[in-house]
Amino acid sequence: MTAKKSFSPIVIIGALFFVFGFVTWLNSVLIPYLKIACELSNFESYLVAFAFYIAYFVMALPSSWLLKKTGFKNGMALGLVIMAVGALLFIPAALSRTYLIFLVGLFIQGTGLAVLQTASNPYITILGPVESAAQRISIMGICNKVAGAIAPIVLGAVTLSDADGVKARILRMTASEKSLELDALAHKVILPYVAIILVLIILAVLTYLSDLPEVDTEKEDEQVALANTNKTSIVQFPHLLLGALTLFLYVGVEVMAGDTVIGYASAQGIALSSAKFFTTYTLISMIIGYIVGILCIPKYFNQQTALKFSAILGVLLSVCAILSTGYVSVLFISLLGLANSLMWPAIWPLAINGLGRFTKTGASLLIMGISGGALLPPLYGYLTDAVNAQQAYWILVPCYLFIFYFAAYGHKIRR
Repeated sequence: MTAKKSFSPIVIIGALFFVFGFVTWLNSVLIPYLKIACELSNFESYLVAFAFYIAYFVMALPSSWLLKKTGFKNGMALGLVIMAVGALLFIPAALSRTYLIFLVGLFIQGTGLAVLQTASNPYITILGPVESAAQRISIMGICNKVAGAIAPIVLGAVTLSDADGVKARILRMTASEKSLELDALAHKVILPYVAIILVLIILAVLTYLSDLPEVDTEKEDEQVALANTNKTSIVQFPHLLLGALTLFLYVGVEVMAGDTVIGYASAQGIALSSAKFFTTYTLISMIIGYIVGILCIPKYFNQQTALKFSAILGVLLSVCAILSTGYVSVLFISLLGLANSLMWPAIWPLAINGLGRFTKTGASLLIMGISGGALLPPLYGYLTDAVNAQQAYWILVPCYLFIFYFAAYGHKIRR
């Protein structure tokens, strides 16, 4: 594929990654917002992440089946429509202040994203040489994280603008006054999600009408076909299975770094009016990491080296956050974005390398790994309720150590 022909697909997929980032990182604001509006514990509030990310586990394999029927382009358009349906549920959820409806809406949004991610990640990986796949995914990552950096500021400006005042006022209110105050807070989310619905529908139509080419993942080159002669199942690719587990842990720590930092800042005595910006700092540090990846991979170091260094940095920053206090400790959590930035771009090509005709199924397995974002944040919330918000971050360390193992050894295991 020539540079001229590949430019348009990369632009389209870049726009989709922008949407992924914007919708995904709204959760960092929804968690503290719904904790106040729906009167939740820490554990209950982190079910926002669970409902959203568990959809990847439940729907990844059905997404693979769907893409085989629709192809990449039509599947991406359908994924955007499904996301719009999920966003639509936020309107009755806000009007009735019903947490369960919010969670159902988040699950449906996650379902749409599972379809989109199952299509777009292998697509951008295959759309060029495998050696520079991390570079292309880093470009997509910038689109994703720029949107993610904007999202909490936009939604936070609407929903958390007077959150500290609301928390103070409801302590002095009667039950009926408190209900009215919280209803008004819940209604603030409606207008932003109406705008999101419109954008998703417009992008779905544009994607459907685009000239996005199909990529034949069933076709194998001669060397890959020879290696896969006796292969009948993805379980015969141990590097893929280890890659899926690595992705599970990576997404868990990435979501924790972005979605827990606002609550952690509040626990460190920082007002929500200031704390709402820390997720943006996390994502800005990720963007810096992506830029490094674009400039340096594979020219100065390879994908494995990037992943090993990132895992070591993750361990160091986690320990520093636990051993320090106040703004410094919170900033160490935000800087985890730098450690996490090159993990997704490096894990994907290492995990799906050599899958050939098993690529779509392998991709769906990796998408299931995104469910790490469903399980680790609620575990953090449980530990926060049981111990405290700072000591709960110890769960980051073993996750980063396993990621280092995959980078150093796991991706090489082929039998």
